[in-house]
Amino acid sequence: MTAIPPLRIRTANDQPSGGGRYVLYWMIGARRAQWNFALEHAVGEARARGLGLVVFEPLRADYPWASARFHRFVIDGMADNARAFAAPGVTYFPYVERRPSEGRGLLEALAAEAALVVTDDVPGFFQPRMVERTATRLRVRVDMVDGNGLLPLRAADHAYPTAYAYRRFVQNSLAGHLAARPAPAPLGGGLTVAAPALSEVVTARWPAWPLAGDRAAFAALPIDHGVAPADVLVGGMRAAHARLAVFLARGLSRYVEDRNDPDDDVTSGLSPYLHFGHISAYEVFDAVMAREGWLGDVPRVGRGTRTGWWGVSQAAEAFLDQLVTWRELGYNMCAHRDDYDQYRSLPSWAQATLAKHAADPRDPLYAHDVLDAADTYDPIWNAAQRQLRREGRLHNYLRMLWGKKILQWSASPEQALLTMIDLNNRYAVDGRDPNSYSGIFWTLGRYDRPWGPERPVFGTIRYMSSENTARKIRLKGYLERHAAQPGLF
Repeated sequence: MTAIPPLRIRTANDQPSGGGRYVLYWMIGARRAQWNFALEHAVGEARARGLGLVVFEPLRADYPWASARFHRFVIDGMADNARAFAAPGVTYFPYVERRPSEGRGLLEALAAEAALVVTDDVPGFFQPRMVERTATRLRVRVDMVDGNGLLPLRAADHAYPTAYAYRRFVQNSLAGHLAARPAPAPLGGGLTVAAPALSEVVTARWPAWPLAGDRAAFAALPIDHGVAPADVLVGGMRAAHARLAVFLARGLSRYVEDRNDPDDDVTSGLSPYLHFGHISAYEVFDAVMAREGWLGDVPRVGRGTRTGWWGVSQAAEAFLDQLVTWRELGYNMCAHRDDYDQYRSLPSWAQATLAKHAADPRDPLYAHDVLDAADTYDPIWNAAQRQLRREGRLHNYLRMLWGKKILQWSASPEQALLTMIDLNNRYAVDGRDPNSYSGIFWTLGRYDRPWGPERPVFGTIRYMSSENTARKIRLKGYLERHAAQPGLF
């Protein structure tokens, strides 16, 4: 029915497709109207059946760490989607729960009139379990579509232990997949039928979210309003495209020299938008390569080297290693290991060296609430934690130090991991993402190797200190911007 690579599509239940009034796209991962394999699959199926399309984008009230920060980011994206889905033959239904479990039964009601349900195949967090449980209750086929990265998740058959091993796999596998890219505008021309009308029973019980003038309704949502929206981060496709344009104009050419400089941050800033699906990794890749004048030649043999494989500038090669190798390595882990967020998933050497030093004295030893409040003796760490709390993001280089110091100050490595996960997932807009878990677990040895000399607490886990960090990178402006302020911890 569509040109989507079969490796990206799998069926979540054993029900047949039916004779419903529309195709239903249950949008839970790729929250965008462009460069979206799942949307493209849904549109193709609707056209082939002569049906319209319902795009259902829900937002639960009770997901872990639910807060005003994440809700606002997603609802920003809904406003963009409402405009983008104002196309012939398409009905867009944004739904935000006003109270926990209020939306129970809504998907079943929508699916009861659908010929087919299409959804996003996203690894990690609660989505895989949610789709699995829900699909068993539906009486219509549910197609899950993988639009996570340049390489399909099922192209690999196991979790790779190192970036080098995964990079080599990508370099020797990607050529056969890269050409099968999503359509930039899958809704071009719309559908040749009228937009499906939703049942009055559905709209009366589950009214759509008021995307205009939702302030009072938003304030009443049963979520953590103490984690306020981050003013520096606006969600949605338009903001994602603007962020990409800024990076291409002023950041990419300086990526190698200055990406570790928090005083003049030239990193892409795209991680939150990739996490919530407001932009596609394919679109980012395409924009970077267009700027580089790349002709589309993908080498078929790679040796796992970080640069020199694509045949573009050193800066673009370095960025692509982050976008493709490191980002998709995290997705590879989440897709193949259910315990990706558990301490036991660390490499055996890391668990052994941390166990050997578990009884080492920690001085100081900070409680979770002290770390949360950025109230340590270390001004660099405090500044990083304040940035995380205020802005919903951490500078990439300081994120590594942030995690290493939590290990040093925690009663056990297991407790350090729990603290990192909670602080990151509570405040970071890109928290809860497979790539975010890669960064957290890297501080404890995932994707790394033993490093000498052996040290207290760390053992042979790679060591970082604030003193060395201060010598390596410029921090004056960063420390001034993220100093303690009255009423703002």
